[in-house]
Amino acid sequence: MSEFSDYTARNFINHFLRNNAFTPPAAIYLALFTGSAGLGANSPSYEVTLGAYSRATFTLGTATAMATAGTSISTADVTFATATATWGTISHAAIMDALTSGNVMMWTPLDATKLVGNGDQFKVNATQLLVQIGTSG
Repeated sequence: MSEFSDYTARNFINHFLRNNAFTPPAAIYLALFTGSAGLGANSPSYEVTLGAYSRATFTLGTATAMATAGTSISTADVTFATATATWGTISHAAIMDALTSGNVMMWTPLDATKLVGNGDQFKVNATQLLVQIGTSG
């Protein structure tokens, strides 16, 4: 994941370059989407809402421990509930700061889309959820 939302970009500049306080969320959640509309502007339109869907909480490893500066991966698999209805074709994911509503922090298109049908379970392996912020090094 490497795309900041407007919300995150604004808070990054205000915190790091203008010395304004910013309190990070107590937990972060992975959300799934069937389209990208509104993700960058922090007003997403296509989050899954059917069939036992709920955002999944996860934890990132320490960025300084990574081989590449500005990179972190999740510390465990991120597993969603088993779908009790068809969720549709998942094409995007976002890191959110709340279990419901809240703000888009970062988002990305998936490397491959995935149709989630009734009885399916969407899972992201720990080594596959990578968060990267560009660096020159």
